[in-house]
Amino acid sequence: MNFNSPEFLVFFTCVLLLYALVFHRACWRDLLLLFASYFFYMSWNWKYAGLLALSTGVDYTVGRLLNREQRPWMRKWILVISLTSNLGLLALFKYYNFFMDIVQPAITVLGWDLSFLRHELLLPVGISFYTFQTMSYTIDVYRGERVLERDFLKFAVFVSFFPQLIAGPIVRAKQFLPQLHRAPNVTVERFHDGLLLVFRGLFKKVVIADLLATLAVDKVFAEPLAFSSWDLVIALYAYAFQIYYDFSGYSDIAIGLARMLGYDLPVNFNRPYISENVREFWTRWHISLSTWLRDYLYIPLGGNRSSPWRVRMNLMITMLLGGLWHGAALHFVFWGAYHGILLMLARSGARSEASSNTVAKLCRQIACFHLIAFGWLLFRVQDMQNFLEYVQGWSRFSVGSRLSGTFYLVFGLGVLLHVIPMRQFTPVAEWWIARPVPVQAMLYAGLLVLYCGLTLEAPSFIYFQF
Repeated sequence: MNFNSPEFLVFFTCVLLLYALVFHRACWRDLLLLFASYFFYMSWNWKYAGLLALSTGVDYTVGRLLNREQRPWMRKWILVISLTSNLGLLALFKYYNFFMDIVQPAITVLGWDLSFLRHELLLPVGISFYTFQTMSYTIDVYRGERVLERDFLKFAVFVSFFPQLIAGPIVRAKQFLPQLHRAPNVTVERFHDGLLLVFRGLFKKVVIADLLATLAVDKVFAEPLAFSSWDLVIALYAYAFQIYYDFSGYSDIAIGLARMLGYDLPVNFNRPYISENVREFWTRWHISLSTWLRDYLYIPLGGNRSSPWRVRMNLMITMLLGGLWHGAALHFVFWGAYHGILLMLARSGARSEASSNTVAKLCRQIACFHLIAFGWLLFRVQDMQNFLEYVQGWSRFSVGSRLSGTFYLVFGLGVLLHVIPMRQFTPVAEWWIARPVPVQAMLYAGLLVLYCGLTLEAPSFIYFQF
């Protein structure tokens, strides 16, 4: 059930109506959110809801045990139970076959065939997100932060909250659990804000991301040697904006839905392509993941407190694992390594970026965007053969374009909307909110019909596969 589907429209409308009925009764409100979240998750594949429940039960129990246990050595072993459980699920469903493919060629030399050990299990949607979310909870409890949740129902809602369950933002316990212990902050203004975020996200997904994919990206990446060098360059730029609008669109919808229900989720994107260097990019892109990697991996490895050589190694390890988090394939590992190298170089050259000259700043932004865009090539290709074909197509230096004028129009719109600061749209939003309710309702209804019609055969959100 995608956010941009007619089924979700019916589902969320029903949730809102029932939510209004039980709003003032905390227990019933939490039960409704839990039921709705599991129903939403099970609409993909009901069998895998057990994994979500297992992760919830294990980490709730681990949190309670850590709170009672005072012996340091025992607390470490209890934490190991949580980490082993969560990482074990990820390893089994996401990485097991990948590592078997790596090991198999070496084993074949010995005359052995281990192909029978591969499994055909589906990758559960959202598993990378909710396992990181529950791991952050147990690690915080282990560290002594005041995030312990004694109410199992509220903890289960925290883990499974449907607006952000599938593709984030990755929410910390200290950000969300306190909100479940007070009445949801639902006002007319916040409901309007949430609704605008939902429609902004749908616009990003349906009008920009999906059209960029359909009109150019998918065709060019499928057959790179059939297009000119110019088309290959433009398609790569287009993919940079496709993945941004697709993923930030999902985040906008998730944040908007949560706000309509009275809850706040963290911002996940902040115009990443205006960054002046790669370090800044990672403070603007997928913020909930980058801060998670910083707080639970990079800093525990030693962070910036080690020797220059060790700091660079910490950066590389963090980005390699960040790349692997996105997918069990070598091109994701190379993508992570590429960003690790960029961050190492950026750290070495940190003192050389002191100029505040507008032209110099623009040049740094353009240079940074091109570095990021080349990385997206590693991210988008299906395998390394696809990558080599794409690079080979570049090397021909051919001009001309097979891409339509509609594509260039959508691409230009995407670039323009990205570089314009969001505050420039505030007067428009305020003007719209001041319109009569019937006028707003008519336009919203028309947009919903349009979005649903455009998405009948459109791809799901990119990050659903991670």
